[in-house]
Amino acid sequence: MRQLKLIWDFRGPNASRTAEHHVIHLKEYINLENKAITITDVAHINDMHSIAFLVVNEDDMKPIRDALKPHRGQVYLSN
Repeated sequence: MRQLKLIWDFRGPNASRTAEHHVIHLKEYINLENKAITITDVAHINDMHSIAFLVVNEDDMKPIRDALKPHRGQVYLSN
């Protein structure tokens, strides 16, 4: 099954800390809604740009997207 990476972008001098804090809220949502989501993390693009993300199955994406309103999404390619 194809997986999608839902992404929230944070920019500015506090981007890193804001993205890390956002992941806390994503994990709270996962627990409250009893979602079977195991991949959620932060990636630091540069000093002024970080992202928070979670990975969902394509079939589960729409209600999660509508509830959490990510900035963008892309197909997730695991390493």
